[in-house]
Amino acid sequence: MSNRKNNPSAENSLVLARQVLEIEAQAIQNLIGRLDGSFSAAVRLMLQCKGRVVVSGMGKSGHIARKIASTLASTGTPAFFVHPGEASHGDLGMIAEFDVLIALSNSGESPELLTIVPIVKRKGARLIAMTGNPASSLARAADVHLDASVEQEACPLGLAPTASTTAALALGDALAVVLLDARGFGAEDFARSHPGGALGRRLLVHVRDLMHGGDALPCVREDALLTDALLEMTRKGLGMTAVVDGADRLVGIYTDGDLRRTLDKNGDIRALRVGDAMSRNPRTIAPDRLAAEAVQLMEHHKINGLLVTDEDGAALGALNMHDLLRAGVV
Repeated sequence: MSNRKNNPSAENSLVLARQVLEIEAQAIQNLIGRLDGSFSAAVRLMLQCKGRVVVSGMGKSGHIARKIASTLASTGTPAFFVHPGEASHGDLGMIAEFDVLIALSNSGESPELLTIVPIVKRKGARLIAMTGNPASSLARAADVHLDASVEQEACPLGLAPTASTTAALALGDALAVVLLDARGFGAEDFARSHPGGALGRRLLVHVRDLMHGGDALPCVREDALLTDALLEMTRKGLGMTAVVDGADRLVGIYTDGDLRRTLDKNGDIRALRVGDAMSRNPRTIAPDRLAAEAVQLMEHHKINGLLVTDEDGAALGALNMHDLLRAGVV
């Protein structure tokens, strides 16, 4: 190890860090001007693929290849990573005739990849090469070559793959997003690939899954006494009740907040009808909407509960922020 200082000044650290980010940002910026028919051809190959997209690379390119395969798989393009060294020792059987192989190598001369390319081509699989050298052996062997070259690495020694791996990663993301769009891959499709954790809960849980419906729905007629509405609210424990007309269509809502306002205005509420004290035109949501949308509505309008109605305005259910918290949607 050299005798250079191990404690650079904060100022020097920031200068070098900014240089790294500027070099890597420029590497991605330069990719934009190089996108051409080859990129479109790669997209077509992947869209027409009847098998799987297999992504491979050695060393740092291998790490990027793994990430690209993962991103493709989670956005609607069946894909997996194969280590080129392991492919030479049996894993090549994972690549079949109708697959597309994306091979990553900055030099385009990785011997492990060049060893398996002839066998892959002989099987009938198509090859997309992503390299920093359009004249390389890998680029020449490919059906489609994507130019991921960079002017310089961000490493001060010019040795560690930095800008080149950033450029390859960004190019892989561009492929994944274009394919996602071409397949019409939506939020719910994405959630099905990510059912665990908060992401799945936000994208897969619908209002109908959380709402209190049937006998659990607090509901009174608009001509009911306010005292009866308070009893209904107490029994159902949601801090509100739906108010409906004779045809069970929603006409209003009565909440704990409405009760405080009613008591401020009226000394005696025993003879008061709920229809005279309710809030009209309450915020509602349809049962097939995402629970995440219910959260957005509540936060935007600064309310703690929502009533659920069908397309004809009939009251179907109710939910509050506590329901969304318990379900992990918030």
